[in-house]
Parts: sequence; structure tokens; C-alpha cells
Amino acid sequence: MRVLITGWFSFLHGEATAGDVGSAATVAAALRGAGLACDVAWSPAFRPDGLRLEDAAAEHYSHLLFVCGPAHGGQVRALHERYARCRRIAAGVSVVDPDDPAVRGFHRVIARDRPGAAAMPDLAHAAPRGGAVPVVGVTAAPEQPEYGVRSGHEAVHRRLAAWLTARDCARVPLDTRLDRHDWRHCATLPQFDALVRRVDLVVTTRLHGLVLALRNGVPALAVDPVAGGAKVRSQGRAWEWPVAVVPRAGEAPPRERLDELWRWCRSPAARERLDLLRRPLDGGGPVVAELLRDLRR
Repeated sequence: MRVLITGWFSFLHGEATAGDVGSAATVAAALRGAGLACDVAWSPAFRPDGLRLEDAAAEHYSHLLFVCGPAHGGQVRALHERYARCRRIAAGVSVVDPDDPAVRGFHRVIARDRPGAAAMPDLAHAAPRGGAVPVVGVTAAPEQPEYGVRSGHEAVHRRLAAWLTARDCARVPLDTRLDRHDWRHCATLPQFDALVRRVDLVVTTRLHGLVLALRNGVPALAVDPVAGGAKVRSQGRAWEWPVAVVPRAGEAPPRERLDELWRWCRSPAARERLDLLRRPLDGGGPVVAELLRDLRR
């Protein structure tokens, strides 16, 4: 016996959601725990190095198992034709129309929900838990034409995107722009502070991405996207916090430097520095002090 596990995450243009992948992981772990051999077919768009459905020949399997998502549509119906020799089971699926050929093509349907039947818990809830991964807030600066030819935003953001994608971390966009009418943005500084405090690390090319992370006791992996360094680098010096600097326009910091800063940001030395920086500046700091002196003249 050998089982091929499929789902919407197996189709070339299918969407791989956390729930779909979690359901597949639940089933795969249960089958292997029971001593049953199984493979999972993945969309090459989602997992290029995985087993592709087109390479999973029907003669290699005794069973086809379709997990999660709605059991309907032409792609599901095509599975019945391709794997006609296999016993086909749908598990943890939603059945909208019991008479749909996509549903009726299965030998057995174990639905999480279907008309006239009691609901069953979704498979994703029981997915094996992996190790803890850091949550990383990402704050990118917009193009800054005031720096002219020194601006390296495009190259820097392209490098950061590729570097972050390859890291095992949960990435969350952090937009410093406040908006009282759009739920996708924070409306107040305290709201943004609350959001920052819930991540483990901030990766940023913005001055305030750096400053607001430090204010909330969160390490910031900061990159100045302006060749030679500009305001982000200056703030790093002001707070005695390391910042990666682009040496020349159109270039990006080397991955080795990003890796080095990542390790430092997650080190005890960074934590000690953060403990000092979380203390409020007396009277608002030197800028406020100088402003008040000028106003009192």
C-alpha cells in the first residue's frame, strides 16, 4: 500500500494556504505513524523541489487522498480520471453539492462539513508543530529622490527580499504611515508601538523603523539604502547601534553582512544594548534641550 496525498496545493495554479499545508502534514504524520507509506504532491510554483503531481504516476499508488478545501471543480474531477486505478478518498473537505461529479468520483468522502451532516474538526488543527521561528517586522523606505544618484533603494530592497525569503522566519509588513480610515494601518503611535512589541526583530531601511524598534526594546536590522550612508546611518551612530551601509549607488549590502547583523541582533550583546536604549531620554533628549534654550532667549 502506498498513498498519494493531494489537495489544492498540488495543482499547478492551486493556492497553498497554511490550512491546506497543515492538513496535509496532519494526514502524512498520521499515516507514517501507522506504518503506511505516503508521498505528498506539491505545486511546483509553491515547492519547486517537491514531488510534482505530473510525476506521481498512478501505478505507483494504491490510494489517492485529497485533503482540505472544497471538493469541486474541474481539477478535482481530473484526478478521478488520472488516478482511476486507485481507491480515492477525500478527507477534511467541504462538500457544497453532494451531487457534484468531483464529489461523487471519490470512493469515500470524510467531510468536515456537508449539507445535513454534523461538522467535524478541521485537519489543520492537529498539524505537527515545528520549532519556534522568529517573527520579523519589515519596514521599507519609499524612494527618496532628495538623495539623487546616491539612492540605492531598488537594489537594497531586492536584496533584502531575496535574503528574507530564504530565512526561516515569519515576516510581517510594518507600515509606519498612520491612517484613521484604513484598517490595514495603525491610527496612532501607541497602536504602532503595540504592533512592534509583538515582533522579535525589525528589518528596516527607514529611519523610524530603526528608532521605533529601539524605543520598544526590539532589535533592528537596519540598512541605509543611500550610498555611503545618510539619515539611517546617522541614527545608528546616535544610538550606538550597527547599521549596514551601501558602499556605492546601485549596490546592495552583501548577504554576509546581513547574516552578521542578524546574529548580532539576536545576541545577548544586542539585548543588553536594548535595555539601555529603552530608558526615556531626559527631557526629550538633546534636540529638545537645544530647542528650549533657543525659545527662552
